[in-house]
Amino acid sequence: MAPGAAKRRAAGSGALTRWSAGATGHTAPAIAFQPVPTPSATESPEAGPPALRVTDLVKQYPTGTQALKGVSLEIPEGSFFGLLGPNGAGKSTLIHCTTGLAMPSSGSIEVFGHNAVEHYTEARKAVGLAPQDLNIDHFLTLEETLDFHGGYFGMRKKDRKERIGELLEAFSLADKRHDRSRTLSGGMKRRLILARALMHRPRFLILDEPTAGVDVELRLELWHYVQQINKEGTTILLTTHYLEEAEQLCDRIAFINGGEIVAEGTTPELAAHYGVDSLEDAYLELVGRKELSRAHVGSDVA
Repeated sequence: MAPGAAKRRAAGSGALTRWSAGATGHTAPAIAFQPVPTPSATESPEAGPPALRVTDLVKQYPTGTQALKGVSLEIPEGSFFGLLGPNGAGKSTLIHCTTGLAMPSSGSIEVFGHNAVEHYTEARKAVGLAPQDLNIDHFLTLEETLDFHGGYFGMRKKDRKERIGELLEAFSLADKRHDRSRTLSGGMKRRLILARALMHRPRFLILDEPTAGVDVELRLELWHYVQQINKEGTTILLTTHYLEEAEQLCDRIAFINGGEIVAEGTTPELAAHYGVDSLEDAYLELVGRKELSRAHVGSDVA
């Protein structure tokens, strides 16, 4: 069975699920995200294109800086994929090229089979982006923030109204719908960013360091949210500097450094590739800082 096939089948049932009380100490609200459409009975789940296919992607800026050097990457539909690397490795540039915020110098990007440059509209409609920066208009209410975003993606007014209600309820923001976003706490702004990314029902969600700078409780809360979204069929690409986050959430992980994909696999596969016991030690090998391994802490003190 192709990766994500079971998730797509589960999403097709349309049944809502409720999370049990987890590490945050409360029961999360019932999820009301619209399920991702499933293939018909005559379609083979293996037949569809991957959520993202990047082939020999190069991005060189006018200054001469080459941010991406022939990157090739494939993310199967329905997967939860991690992209890890140090600052300046090329993660943001890859995301920008995928979402139309930057133009590739050469190579190709396809989102569910749609070329991200030649068929930009089709490719961009399939993608929801939750950026690291809290890029929301502080003078808009939460309802207006989601409504405007839905309008950009061609959603009808009635559909937008229903979707706004679903998302605000799911993210525990319903009682804030008429508040201006500048009045929200940092954690609530993070939830609003994620709700906005999901507003137009994307099939592919990109999370660019979604838990940067948030407290432990909110981080675990967001883990629950995105895991449920993925179980309902949405493909997710996650970038993060929290390695335990990638281990907990991702099916597969790729290491990027110096504008190149240098390794890809499951956590055990990456550890084996670098001849170490953990993802953290594999990452330290990647960035050339293996002396920082926790395995050395006790011996250094002794």
